[in-house]
Amino acid sequence: MMAKPVSTVLLAASLLLGTSPAQAAELLILEQKGCAWCQRWNEEIAPVYPKTDLATRAPLRRVDIDKPWPEDLSNIRKDVFTPTFVLIEEGEEIARMRGYSGDEFFWFLLEEMLSKLDDGEQSNRAS
Repeated sequence: MMAKPVSTVLLAASLLLGTSPAQAAELLILEQKGCAWCQRWNEEIAPVYPKTDLATRAPLRRVDIDKPWPEDLSNIRKDVFTPTFVLIEEGEEIARMRGYSGDEFFWFLLEEMLSKLDDGEQSNRAS
């Protein structure tokens, strides 16, 4: 008897546990080379972000605005200001934060953005 591939087993386990194997939300960072505020964010936040609960809810995805726009983001409006943070869920924009002015302000605004995911989940539960 052949063993089932690990991916099949993980998928079955996630379905049984009521979780999705794919992330529904992402936090895009729109950035470009030479951006001083992007560099500051990379020094102050980037090392910490993946270790937070927020990163579990919305993993970070980097998008260089000087490169071709990713096809899977065709519904997301481009921006010329960097850094810009765009919270997306299932390919749709939920919230946008332009600029970076320090870690405390960033975390506060990010929490507000993520609360919109919670609002959407509550709306879906009510229907």
